[in-house]
Amino acid sequence: MQAHLHIISFDIPYPANYGGAIDVFHKIRCLHKQGIKIILHCFEYGDRKKSAELELLCEKVYYYKRSTSFLNQLSVLPFNVKSRVNSELKQNLLKDNFPILFEVLHTCYLLNDPDLKNRKKLFRHSNIEHDYFLELAKGEKSFFKKIYLQVEAFKLKRFEKQITHADYILSVSEADLGYFKKTYPNTPSVYLPSFHGFDELQCNPGKGSYILYHGNLSISENYNAALWLIENVFSKITHSIIIAGLNPPQHLVEMIRKHANISLKQNCSESEMQTLIEDAQIHCLYTEQGTGLKLKLLNVLYSGRFVIANTAMLNGTQLAKACHIANFPEEYIHEINVLFSKEFTLEEIEMRKNIISPMDNRKKTELLMNLI
Repeated sequence: MQAHLHIISFDIPYPANYGGAIDVFHKIRCLHKQGIKIILHCFEYGDRKKSAELELLCEKVYYYKRSTSFLNQLSVLPFNVKSRVNSELKQNLLKDNFPILFEVLHTCYLLNDPDLKNRKKLFRHSNIEHDYFLELAKGEKSFFKKIYLQVEAFKLKRFEKQITHADYILSVSEADLGYFKKTYPNTPSVYLPSFHGFDELQCNPGKGSYILYHGNLSISENYNAALWLIENVFSKITHSIIIAGLNPPQHLVEMIRKHANISLKQNCSESEMQTLIEDAQIHCLYTEQGTGLKLKLLNVLYSGRFVIANTAMLNGTQLAKACHIANFPEEYIHEINVLFSKEFTLEEIEMRKNIISPMDNRKKTELLMNLI
């Protein structure tokens, strides 16, 4: 019998150009490769459109309009949940009896629906959402958005107990695994790191000519990290720096313009971004939010040269040995000066391959197939 799986995605996961979409898309790709028939349900909003690539990988793709009406802000449900409540989704899930994978808390409205009581259900988290939203609130400049994020964090924490209706919780990091095991001891939690676009290591030996920081620059976590690096590290050195990512805010654009050694690459295509990553000499990663598993970390470890990261970026992983650790500006500057003229060798590539082997997509695919 052919195995089938419903996946409910919070967004259209193609193009796979930011963290959550990368995990969902490459999970679909890897399961498809093993013959799993995917029935994908995704919410359509913003500028992401229906995808021919998804149609090729899935047995069926359903699209639902996300309702972003202001009235949904007034619900006792988190806005990110309420805006994805859709009766048509439930009708489509009830057409068969296949297992259901709920991608992040935002899609979990139906987890305790009585009509789905006897279905196998898996909950996949990418962050501990209330912690993530509180951290976003700390870094937010707009007063009204800060209040929204704080209220949303409160609602998400209250709603989180919904996940006790899942058969399994799939955790992206070991730190988050510990949280879910302690908070919901009666619901089995499984360590399943994020899926990514690399089935093999593809780092280039040799040397690059610039330092790269990249990320979705519309998110406060990322643009604040870029600002911190500019103010404390990049402005103190003369090496060539590239900052690349989606939709940077104007204040970041203006900050970059002040520095002759820093250039901005906005809204690159997936292939353009990958070329930037592969050709860089050093990847500088920094975050103040040690939540989830940072997909940009996996991307640079699989396809980049030297990586400098702070301990928060590596929280809940076993990847510290693959990186050069820096937590303070002077440590970043020291590591940059040591690594900028150094060759990235085949020996270092082989060592990294061994360190990151737990992130292998094939192992994760096998584990997920056993669960469904």
